[in-house]
Amino acid sequence: MMTGGTPAQGLRALSLSTQVWLARRLGRADWLERAERPMWALSDMQPVTAAWWRERRRVPGRFFYLALGDSTAQGIGASVPGRSYVGQLTDRIKAEIGEPVHVTNLAVSGATSALCARDQLPRAVNPLKKHPDLVTVAIGANDIAAWDPVAFHRNLSTILDALPPHTIVGEVPSFHLPWRERAVRQANLILHAVAEARGFEVVPVYRATRERGLRGILTEFAEDAFHPNDRGYEVWADAFWPLVLPRVERWKREHAG
Repeated sequence: MMTGGTPAQGLRALSLSTQVWLARRLGRADWLERAERPMWALSDMQPVTAAWWRERRRVPGRFFYLALGDSTAQGIGASVPGRSYVGQLTDRIKAEIGEPVHVTNLAVSGATSALCARDQLPRAVNPLKKHPDLVTVAIGANDIAAWDPVAFHRNLSTILDALPPHTIVGEVPSFHLPWRERAVRQANLILHAVAEARGFEVVPVYRATRERGLRGILTEFAEDAFHPNDRGYEVWADAFWPLVLPRVERWKREHAG
């Protein structure tokens, strides 16, 4: 069952997020410690989600899905890791082909584009492994806090140069925070330029999340007001699916009978 937040929970999360911002601006360590406690609780889930995906990798399947990214691919903020956008896409693929899907989710919570290139990419392009039928990568949200457009362009270029041409690239989402949106828009301009120059399809995650407006802000985020909850991840999965489905249908034709 897909779960979402209530407006009251959303308002509380926004309040805590604002308190964190103010505490940092004012140098109030006591405020910061109190306001960041819900974020610490989600951070404590990182080993759990990583272990969940390692175990999920044991499930065999002819269709091979490879995912790279950050905590949104892992499912931080969801009721279970399988409710991340990667998990929801996996469920849709399984329903479409009528058989289990093998998933290798290399995403790491907190990963920036630099860390993705350094840590995930060598594992993604191992020539001894089976070639994936679907590859998704969504990275960049964690770059925004210390935004460096030159470094982001370099790192993203490194990542996409190494991935197969059928890779699907997700945009950086909207944070709904005015002081972050300028960097997010710049990141997505870079992302489109780098991806489209290499022939990659780009998922409009920014528009999908931005269009959710106040309803999305209040009901589709976890208690840290940063990570999506189940419903928020469904928005991501809905944005990815129109580009994923043709790959799945092609696979079905190639493996018919």
